[in-house]
Amino acid sequence: MIENVHGFASADPRTGRDVERVGAETSPADLDDLCARAAVAARELAGLGRAGRARLLRSMARSLEERRADLVAVADRETALGEQRLNGELTRTCYQLELFADVAEDGAYLEATIDHAGETPMGPRPDLRRMLVPLGPVAVFGASNFPFAFSVPGGDTASALSAGCPVIAKVHEAHPATSVLSHEALAAGARAAGVTPDVITLVWGREAGVGLVRHPAVQAVGFTGSLGAGRTLFDVASSRPSPIPFYGELGALNTLVVCPEAAASRGEEIAAGLAASFTLGVGQFCTKPGMALLPAGAHGEAIRRSLAEHVGALPAGFMLSERTADAYRRGAETLRGMDGVRVLAGGEETGEGGGWTGTPLLLHADAGAVTGALLEECFGPVLVAVEYTSEDHLLRLLETFGPALTGTVHADAADGDLSARLLAQLSGTVGRVVWNGFPTGVAVAWGMHHGGPYPATTSVLHTSVGTTAIRRWLRPISLQNVPQELLPDELRDAPAASAGLIRRVDGVLTHSE
Repeated sequence: MIENVHGFASADPRTGRDVERVGAETSPADLDDLCARAAVAARELAGLGRAGRARLLRSMARSLEERRADLVAVADRETALGEQRLNGELTRTCYQLELFADVAEDGAYLEATIDHAGETPMGPRPDLRRMLVPLGPVAVFGASNFPFAFSVPGGDTASALSAGCPVIAKVHEAHPATSVLSHEALAAGARAAGVTPDVITLVWGREAGVGLVRHPAVQAVGFTGSLGAGRTLFDVASSRPSPIPFYGELGALNTLVVCPEAAASRGEEIAAGLAASFTLGVGQFCTKPGMALLPAGAHGEAIRRSLAEHVGALPAGFMLSERTADAYRRGAETLRGMDGVRVLAGGEETGEGGGWTGTPLLLHADAGAVTGALLEECFGPVLVAVEYTSEDHLLRLLETFGPALTGTVHADAADGDLSARLLAQLSGTVGRVVWNGFPTGVAVAWGMHHGGPYPATTSVLHTSVGTTAIRRWLRPISLQNVPQELLPDELRDAPAASAGLIRRVDGVLTHSE
């Protein structure tokens, strides 16, 4: 029997049935209380300093690891992503927390700058000290397709806590039980580190989510999800009496190009990798390649035939939620029915257990038919192949596609000038260019950028993955002629606890002793 009839349904995608109900709609009064507690927690986080926040993040990572078996089991039951995939994702999530502990300790993200008072060609200059400081409590909206890495314990949370910002996380309806267990693990990690668990709290329900973005205590929002929902919340954040930053990752149609020489030398290898990439996780990746531009002629045709063979052998897979599965079916049907589009291959629906499934689908579109829905992301395992007839035709085709998270190129040395032209063109429209690989999957690293011009993300300057994700939760402050004893340690002439800190002093990059 399902208890808590007033809570949120935790369902099993493999059967399409509710298993339990968890949580309860967050009332306006409860939201006010959560935000007030977060404001108090912000002061505690600031008082911990960078070393204290690093200890907090590492304690949270250990707490997640200690609960690995339960977390993975519940997440698999709610998402049908499989234990192998979810174990890998949880490992990534723990690593994110550890990495942002390193970021906090490193301190370079602060951009600490000191200009001592003195004479300049412009006249006397006051003593000026500048650094980045935390914004305060922030809201985080996780994604359905990554119940760990882009949800309650994900990269937005890790980077915000590293910056010194408490997190109020909106529970995603696709994995509510996983969200609860994740939150319990993070709270336990906070307690073990001697920190209030109010550094991470949860809100439930769509109305509460909108109220969270409107709440005056909230200073920024991190969002990963659909264009529609993201744009709605972006407008709410922008229309507040005091607008706040809204960092939304909204997905995109990600294009993959195969150059002629690459198609000739390794077409089968590319086809196998591309088929695996666009169907990975039943196509439920924001970085999934949705459009493949292939050369006209025998080598491009061989890639299409190989793709069709790979896709035709794949069965339907379980999708994350009923809403996601329905949206995919509608989107795929729209694409199939467009003029100039034909089906090259499509797996068979299993219908197993009455669950929510999506069938892999490979389509071919005439170059002149690429318009409307073909230029939009269809979230699920569908790929559209388009043929180009020359280098100039390829570059004109690329111009029809809007901004995206990624652009991928498969090229060999013999593709020469075309490679350079493609790199230049894609660099102007995407956040990450992938060379001779596949975009599905985003490394957690110092050099990663996960974003792109709108509608891929709402802020072209920031990333939701990688160490510079911390920049979203900070603002600069300049302190003029402030006495040494009142300055933050990082801005003192002789910092007490900042050995090795990179700073710019009187215009010169230095390391604190």
